[in-house]
Amino acid sequence: MSNNMDSGKLIVGEINENWTGDARFYEYTTAADPIGSGIISSIPAKEFAPELYNSGETRIITLDLSKDLKTDYPATSPSLLANFIRITAGDSIQTQPNATSELYYIISGAGSTEVNGETINWKKGDFLTLPSGSISRHTAIENTTIYYILDTPLLDYLGVQATEVRFKPTLYKAEAAKAKLDEVASAPDAHLKNRISILLNNQKFDQTLTITHVLWAMFGVVPVGSNQAPHSHKSVALDFVAYAAPGTYTLVGDKIDPVTQQIIDPIRIDWVTGKAFVTPPGLWHSHHNESGEEAYIIPIQDAGLQTYLRTLDIQFAQYSYNER
Repeated sequence: MSNNMDSGKLIVGEINENWTGDARFYEYTTAADPIGSGIISSIPAKEFAPELYNSGETRIITLDLSKDLKTDYPATSPSLLANFIRITAGDSIQTQPNATSELYYIISGAGSTEVNGETINWKKGDFLTLPSGSISRHTAIENTTIYYILDTPLLDYLGVQATEVRFKPTLYKAEAAKAKLDEVASAPDAHLKNRISILLNNQKFDQTLTITHVLWAMFGVVPVGSNQAPHSHKSVALDFVAYAAPGTYTLVGDKIDPVTQQIIDPIRIDWVTGKAFVTPPGLWHSHHNESGEEAYIIPIQDAGLQTYLRTLDIQFAQYSYNER
């Protein structure tokens, strides 16, 4: 039996393996910017209505954009997967994902999660994060709906299994989150801020100041009459409308008018209570409230990872034109 290398081929008996078969070479300018050239798939500004999950049997509804993203695994953004969970009263559902981080926002209802031998009780408005290796059973004591985000697409892309627990299961109670947001909103300078919001943080991540080492979560209010100045960042936002009356909306576009600092030719995404929508990375976006009621938004991003990599690149328009 012979065993030798000849012009990139390994010959072992009758087997010829061409190790160079997948190798390609590009001139620099033709391949250096796959995003700008459109070679890589774009991320759509997709909307998901509450009718997807607010009735029916116990189930997980995956917000899958894999066809748009050209992945062979479910994904809502390149690194995150958003889902709605519906659990009818007295029923249960199990989760056991390959993820470093799981985030649950309780849209409605109440119940508990049994995870790795422990029980965590939750109710409407609570946030819950679970680490890698979580084998969980979620039980509802009344009809329950949940917005559920995890980072399985990131691990699928890397071809890895999450094995190290980076934080403990953590519950962020609705009362504490609302109290902190009310404190921020009532500050004398609140009307001067680009965003009236709070960020949820686990003390384990004292550098990124994020809810997990991968995920970032905000809870914000858009006051009546507010027209927030546009901003942009490199992470995809998976936004959830916690509450909004008609006349509240987001504008999204790729350019800012240098004089007015407003978005040129934006698309409009109208807010509906219980709706989720995707804000693509790098685009300017602003929130507006022309209704007679305060509106509440929960954006979730992979900005924990982006911040750690020093690539988030958050930018704000030069001045704020909030009105109260």
